[in-house]
Amino acid sequence: MSFGAETAAALFCWQVRPGAVVTLVDAETLCWRARLTALAAAGGTAVPFQRLLRPLESPIALAIYQALPEKERFELILEKLTELGAARIVPMTTARSATVAERDAGQKKSHRWPEVVRRAAIQCRRAQLPELGPCLTLCEALQEAAADDVRLFLFEGEPVWTLHEALRDERPQRLALFIGPEGGFAPEEMAQARAAGVLPISLGPRILRTETAAIAACAALQFALGDLW
Repeated sequence: MSFGAETAAALFCWQVRPGAVVTLVDAETLCWRARLTALAAAGGTAVPFQRLLRPLESPIALAIYQALPEKERFELILEKLTELGAARIVPMTTARSATVAERDAGQKKSHRWPEVVRRAAIQCRRAQLPELGPCLTLCEALQEAAADDVRLFLFEGEPVWTLHEALRDERPQRLALFIGPEGGFAPEEMAQARAAGVLPISLGPRILRTETAAIAACAALQFALGDLW
């Protein structure tokens, strides 16, 4: 199996070398486990040894906009959302969240985030690395997600939709989910999101920590839309 410069560039992002086992998608969109035999900027070759019966990537382009938590919890969120098939993960600053500068003041760790994503993607044999976006404000995140088919944000108050109610008549190709920090979104932020057409949803009666909410919501969405079963 040979491939060109575009696939080679993607493989360089994975930091793999000849001899590594990777997941490749051929021209007929079939997924294969294959061992790299050559890799250069212009392309490379690999020997396929296992055809995968199901696509490894989710059919839903799920973007998670996560308010930055403190300490190492964002690294946990990155790892688990990668395993669950999120297509894009974007850190976000809100009124009650930490900032990248505050998190890095004690010990700089934001430079490790791409490596956390890469290692998680390798562990769960993803065919594509999820995109790790730059840190945005809530306003910027709402603007970026404006064209997505469905936009949801987790909300602790009333009135809200359940996840099933929000997706009842929807089969989105692109979905954005906004997750707040400890303490939730500020009232003015909730009003801003509602004004932008984002639906408030709840995962149930219990208050979840932000990292638990991110993992549970991503898994629930992928299950509801058919990527997990």
